[in-house]
Amino acid sequence: MLNLLITTTLAGVVGTGLGGLIGALFRRDSNRTVSLLLSFAGGVMLSVVCFDLVLGAIDAGLGIWQVVLGICAGFVIVYLLNALIDWNVNNQVPHIDENHPKTADNLDELTHANHLNQHRKNGDSSSSLFVAGVVMACAIALHNVPEGMTIGASYAGAKEQITGSALILSLLIGFHNIPEGMAVAVPLISGGMSRTRAVLLTALSGVPTIIGAVLGYWLGDIGALGLVLSLSFASGAMLYVVFGEILPQAILMYRSKLPAFAIMVGMLVGLLMIYT
Repeated sequence: MLNLLITTTLAGVVGTGLGGLIGALFRRDSNRTVSLLLSFAGGVMLSVVCFDLVLGAIDAGLGIWQVVLGICAGFVIVYLLNALIDWNVNNQVPHIDENHPKTADNLDELTHANHLNQHRKNGDSSSSLFVAGVVMACAIALHNVPEGMTIGASYAGAKEQITGSALILSLLIGFHNIPEGMAVAVPLISGGMSRTRAVLLTALSGVPTIIGAVLGYWLGDIGALGLVLSLSFASGAMLYVVFGEILPQAILMYRSKLPAFAIMVGMLVGLLMIYT
């Protein structure tokens, strides 16, 4: 368990914090740069899902339908939770109206930092700021908990031993968290928060990855059914994050064909790291 906690902390907290630090060093918000990095990260996660997690769930030997149902459950549940957050907060942000795309089209919308910054701009009460911060934390957790579950399930399947597969998976998720850390830090700094505080909060936003790892380890340790549930649910959740949030936003932020190439490069990098 100690090995799992250390590895997940490096992938989640350090990876996200590094992204926050890079974002804090940017002189200005570059939609093109962040779009390509998010696309690359999406490609990496697609490789993790398609060439590692789903195959691991199938290899557990319980049958393909359990895997399919687990993937569908993860996809739908994370979609519904994200839709619930959007429904509650989007009407509080003036520029999100009937003409706005039905997904995030700017960096601050992915984690709902725009909601927090709007309350700060209005000079609202500390309780309103706290609620907005909780909303932002929940949005981030919906991304990070499934990632942690995959690491935890990987360790459970290896009986707590540090394997090459578990380390590669953690490294890939750490790479994926760097642009997500930028997506957290840059809007906070743009909203007036100090760079130091924004980087610290960004690093703390990786903590849900550790929670997900403990949950994934616990599920994977109870037997083959738990391992299938953990891997397939996390796969579905990450597929929604990639196809429902990261890639649409990346394309809207930088209207070009280059994000498609960045996705392909990310997938190939993930494939090479998994199988070499």
